[in-house]
Amino acid sequence: MGILDGIVEWIAEQIMYGLDLINSSVLGALGCDMSVFLRYFPAAKTMYDVFVALAIGIILLLWVWNLFKNFGLGMGSEAEDPIKLSIRSVLFILLAYYSDDIVNAALKIGGTPYDWILTSSLPELSFADFNSVMLTIIGVCASGAVTLIVLILLLILAWNYIKLLFEAAERYVLLGVLVFTAPVAFALGASQSTVNVFKSWCRMFAGQMFLLVMNAWCLKLFTSMVGTFIANPLSL
Repeated sequence: MGILDGIVEWIAEQIMYGLDLINSSVLGALGCDMSVFLRYFPAAKTMYDVFVALAIGIILLLWVWNLFKNFGLGMGSEAEDPIKLSIRSVLFILLAYYSDDIVNAALKIGGTPYDWILTSSLPELSFADFNSVMLTIIGVCASGAVTLIVLILLLILAWNYIKLLFEAAERYVLLGVLVFTAPVAFALGASQSTVNVFKSWCRMFAGQMFLLVMNAWCLKLFTSMVGTFIANPLSL
């Protein structure tokens, strides 16, 4: 059993060292700053100009089509008011053109609480130390295959923590997609027939920022629990 315990303990330590590596590399990279997104998806910046041109083209197309419905087909009762339509179209052309500045301002506002959460002072975290503490505590209460019990617990812990990290990474990628396709979303707000799509994009954009902040909060809660458990194992 001594050799088996040593093997199982070594596997548990490697799992916790892997969690240390993932935690330090992923958590600090995520946030409301799109620099990491551009590092891995550099084409998004180049294609952004294409989306701006496409957005302006969509707005002009909707503008002309709605004016045509008013004056060309004699369907004024179903079409939008020409003056309001023109004002709305000009306004959304400006919004689509300056969507980068608008979205960055929103990201700066949403990124402020995210930075507060990441920079909050917490007990120093080391998953490897957590593994040692678990072995000590369970060793007091049990005998025999103690390390095997610890390994099972650590596998469950590691799997759930990695799932939470991947969820945060997924939210970050989705937020990046929403940011760099923002001009097209603004373009769809230029007409009453498509304004609901624009409203849905706004709700999704705000929701993804909020959920990203909540993911960081949950991860910090977890790491604070582990850090406190390592510092004061007998108090928990």
